[in-house]
Amino acid sequence: LLCGTIFPAPNFNPIMDAQVLGGALQGISCEKDVLIDILTQRCNSQRLMIAEAYRDMYGRDLITDLKENLSHHFKEVMVGLMYPPASYDAHELWHALKGVDTEENCLIDILASRSNMEIFQMKEAYLMQYNNDLQQDIDSETSGHFRDTLMNLAQCPGSQVSGYSFRLPYLGYINLMKHWKEMERKNKVKNSFPQVFQEFQNISGQDLVDAINECYDGYFQELLVAIVLCVRDKPSYFAYRLYNAIHEFGFHNKTVIRILIARSEIDLMNIRQRYKERYGKSLFHDIKHFASGHYERALLAICAGDAEDY
Repeated sequence: LLCGTIFPAPNFNPIMDAQVLGGALQGISCEKDVLIDILTQRCNSQRLMIAEAYRDMYGRDLITDLKENLSHHFKEVMVGLMYPPASYDAHELWHALKGVDTEENCLIDILASRSNMEIFQMKEAYLMQYNNDLQQDIDSETSGHFRDTLMNLAQCPGSQVSGYSFRLPYLGYINLMKHWKEMERKNKVKNSFPQVFQEFQNISGQDLVDAINECYDGYFQELLVAIVLCVRDKPSYFAYRLYNAIHEFGFHNKTVIRILIARSEIDLMNIRQRYKERYGKSLFHDIKHFASGHYERALLAICAGDAEDY
């Protein structure tokens, strides 16, 4: 059972929240603890209602006021919480594609893990927010097999496999997958990808991820592995990405922020469980160890850990 860490607040009053936020943002010094207490303890749809009440009350945009009053990573967290999920994905993809350097790992995280419906909504949001076509931007900012596969994922009307968007062409890239065609010809598979992975292992005696790692390198290899891992177990994939971001890349803030916010109402509780099982230490512990100040407090509030988790 998938479970997030953020839920709708009971006895929710957007007008009262907007008033408290206004006081916190417009005082002489910004009361950051108040922002954390409200915005991390409301679900996304409630935050959108608060933003609406805030606009009615002050004639100002809450996101703009957060941007003006906050800085650095703490600002990224608080502003990120205010976007609806599809808009947040679109925002992250835009910056990944249009920043100084293309952030391939962000493209992989988002496009390999979202369902057809999520990708459809994200493309709509991307068009509305940036007046650009997501697929055209992927086409112009990436290259090779990596680009082709991202383009395929972004197309999205593929076969739905237990809620995941997945299309045959990806596996066609793998030389060893000629076995796949053979199985298809014999009508042994009906688009059940977990079954395909198992069949692949039975025939080749090799795990699909190992086969990909042997045959390919670079971002194309990382993307193919991400697709396979997300079909197998999405929370495990994100636990692995968080661990890497924290330990391999010296706390890669953007990745940690993006995953915590994007998964907070979907499966962050499962991700926490997988993280603890796999790496021994809790996600709560590792964030506490590497982050500090209000930024740390905000991340921990989203992570929703507790003392015994430490």
